[in-house]
Amino acid sequence: MLFAFVGYDKPNSLNLRMDNRPAHVEWLKSNPIPIAGPLLDDDGNPCGSIVICEAESLEEAARIFATDPYAEAGLFEKTDLRPWKWVIGAPE
Repeated sequence: MLFAFVGYDKPNSLNLRMDNRPAHVEWLKSNPIPIAGPLLDDDGNPCGSIVICEAESLEEAARIFATDPYAEAGLFEKTDLRPWKWVIGAPE
């Protein structure tokens, strides 16, 4: 199953995001994540994340996302995790 994670950064946390970005990118590469990218503010700076994850259950997806260096650093003010269906542009 696929799950969509949306995380909104705490205010004034761009430095925290950038400090943890290398570890976050490595985390992305080492997990079952086919799609990921930052949300951008009006100035084009990252202000959150959208990450799609493959997992057997919502609980497993939550365990995976809990190990994200961004989450461990306390970057997110608000998060949401839901089952997701890939329709347009999905691989065959």
